[in-house]
Amino acid sequence: MALEKDPVCGMDLEPGSAASKRDYQGKTYYFCSPECAQKFNTDPARYAASQVTEERSYPSGHKEQHCCHEVPDDYQEPVSAEAKVTPAMGYYCPMCPGVGSDTLGDCPKCGMQLERNPAYRGSPGKRVYTCPMHPEIEQDQPGNCPICGMPLELKVTGAGEEEDRETRSLAVKLWVGVVLVVPILILSLGKMVPGFGLEHGIPEGWNKWLQFILATVVVVWCGGIFFERAWRSIVNRSLNMFTLIGVGVGAAYLYSTMATVFPNAFPDSFKHHGELDLYFESAAVIVVLVLFGQWLEARARKQTGKAIQLLLGLAAKNAHRVTASGTEEEIIVDQLEPGDVVRVRPGEKIPVDGIIIQGFSSVDESMITGEPMPVEKGIGDSVIGATVNQTGTFMIRAEKVGHATVLAQIVELVAEAQRSRAPIQKVADRVSGYFVPAVIGAALLTTIVWGVWGPQPSMAYAVVNAVAVLIIACPCALGLATPMSIMVGVGRGAKQGILIKNAEAIETAEKLTHLIVDKTGTLTIGKPEVTDVVPASGFDENQLLTFAASVEGDSEHPLARAVVLAADRKGLSRKETSDFVSVTGAGLSARVGGASVLVGKRDFLQDRGINIPPALADQAEELSHQARSLVWVALDGEPAGLIGLADPIKDTAIGAIQRLHEMGIKIVMATGDTAHTAKAVADRLHIDDVRAGLKPEDKQRLVKELQAKGGKVAMAGDGINDAPALAAANLGIAMATGTDVAIQSAGITLVKGDLTGVAKALLLSKGVMRNIRQNLFFAFIYNLIGLPIAAGVLYPLFGLLLNPMIAGAAMSFSSLSVVSNALRLNRLKL
Repeated sequence: MALEKDPVCGMDLEPGSAASKRDYQGKTYYFCSPECAQKFNTDPARYAASQVTEERSYPSGHKEQHCCHEVPDDYQEPVSAEAKVTPAMGYYCPMCPGVGSDTLGDCPKCGMQLERNPAYRGSPGKRVYTCPMHPEIEQDQPGNCPICGMPLELKVTGAGEEEDRETRSLAVKLWVGVVLVVPILILSLGKMVPGFGLEHGIPEGWNKWLQFILATVVVVWCGGIFFERAWRSIVNRSLNMFTLIGVGVGAAYLYSTMATVFPNAFPDSFKHHGELDLYFESAAVIVVLVLFGQWLEARARKQTGKAIQLLLGLAAKNAHRVTASGTEEEIIVDQLEPGDVVRVRPGEKIPVDGIIIQGFSSVDESMITGEPMPVEKGIGDSVIGATVNQTGTFMIRAEKVGHATVLAQIVELVAEAQRSRAPIQKVADRVSGYFVPAVIGAALLTTIVWGVWGPQPSMAYAVVNAVAVLIIACPCALGLATPMSIMVGVGRGAKQGILIKNAEAIETAEKLTHLIVDKTGTLTIGKPEVTDVVPASGFDENQLLTFAASVEGDSEHPLARAVVLAADRKGLSRKETSDFVSVTGAGLSARVGGASVLVGKRDFLQDRGINIPPALADQAEELSHQARSLVWVALDGEPAGLIGLADPIKDTAIGAIQRLHEMGIKIVMATGDTAHTAKAVADRLHIDDVRAGLKPEDKQRLVKELQAKGGKVAMAGDGINDAPALAAANLGIAMATGTDVAIQSAGITLVKGDLTGVAKALLLSKGVMRNIRQNLFFAFIYNLIGLPIAAGVLYPLFGLLLNPMIAGAAMSFSSLSVVSNALRLNRLKL
């Protein structure tokens, strides 16, 4: 008979043996107890949905199972690995993406305690806890991950917030354990020290009872959390590191307790010189060492979230809103709405994303873009919330507030990327799935081999070596190898203005061979600017700009707007015009202050009898070869000069392309512009291949063409026309200065919007992947070497055995070393 799953507690049961059943929305649900049925009736939609989600989490047919009495009332079933941990979820596990919860607890897969979601959007006073290894586990109370047993951590930490409850609890238990372990060691090892004489100061028979009392406090109270996690891992059928610790420490403690209380129950094979050896000191020291490792690891893991905490701390707290009557009121930023007018004074943080409607200033955007130089801003320019106004006072109209701001989206993007899994992690996941059962099997085999063929007392040796095998194994190091590097690397990128959508983008970036770049907005600024003002004989530059800007003042053409902007920047006043005539695609004519002015193409002027002097024609020819767009100006029938315009190449483009070439990346320019203009830009930048006059579908075909030749292709662009190619490429790289469509199609977004970020992103990806491989190598080698040594393979050759206490220290060091190595990425030079 097929098994059904209790939707409340998750227990598998036969329908015929169910204590109760309920019909809901055309489906029958079976329950293991009346309590589960009653709980289902309180919120059937929730439990029905959670069952569907959990079934989706285990497509291979494996389903986790646990007793209903072990599930807290506020526990939320994890979502599937395919599901998205949203900012509405307070907790997640970094090792099991998709496991999310509104409440704190243990990850039901790996047992680690859930960690906080840095992008959590809950109420300010609500705390959410999550597992660092299983980001899908979330809850509002501290506790342990139901998957891996690790302590849950706060998902969002406010500025200046004190350490969370779990870290303090670990510290207290650690210090109590240290204080009690010292006398345990003295009692157990004192007689081995010549002249110590401790045994003469204690009544006969009291020594072992004192050890028992002290060790019981250390093992049961200080180490109780490990047994909780071990039990939950067994109930959930998700064996993990804490299963091994619980079995190992429990075996040493229970054996010693039995030897103390019922010494005559043991045969001679357990006795050494007629006495039973006690292992209270091993059990207690292992608990303290694991506590120490957990405490250090928790402190180290918190550093992986510093990038997000720094970003959250950038946001302005207050804003000066200007009312309709012109008065000013100070409010908190959360009260701002789109359309509100806000005044920003020198030295203040810009509260939200908006458009300047009055005033000029320079703005420090380094905290968002990573670029140290201030940016000049004026009317019509956009500003980003959390950046700092430096020199002048201006007013902005709020465009994006709350979670729609650039800063909020950066925080969410970084948080999602830190929770994501790289494909390389699948190797570790497959190994981890068989690791714990294999270790338990190795411990049983060790017990049998030593018990049957070991020297006397054979069973005493068997117990010690089996405990060492259980304790030294560390699946946690394998589990943390990838997520820790991803978390630190994504945070490092965020500080440099490199926003990585997921871990897969990091792994893909390392393997790239080709980079396709759009010209406009990627290599160039993206809008035309006046580059040359060439007056004819008898005219000067200011006069030429003034007449041209006066005629083109009301035009929306990009070249006309560039001419007007150039005149405004020079402080030139436009004159009144009359008799305005526009000839589509050719030019404009008008009277300016009594003078007849023509502005447009060369043919437009020549068709009206304007003769171009040879010297001016030669200069025009030279500018055309430089891919300049030319605007000609005539005044009262005489040529007044010409204005050259171009979309300027970004200052950083040449250096960025040089760095990319040094990394072995082939650059291909794909643009919809003319071949003449594209070649001029490519020649200046030393670009390998130029494809001009392309439509969006042509760019997509270019991506597929390069992929068909075996290339790993990245596409960098900023416009809607780039979105198809961005989606088709192995890796899409979008400029944050571009459109939302382009950004959503990309795996990496560059806040600054230039190719320097591409070079940095590739260097970062190589550093992260190198770090992951180092972590995985160490974790595999550690377990490969440590387990046989713990089992006693060196004893026949060298007479060496591994003390369980040393095994415990090695286990703690292994996971801590993985976290510490990942933190080295914070110092990676980009």
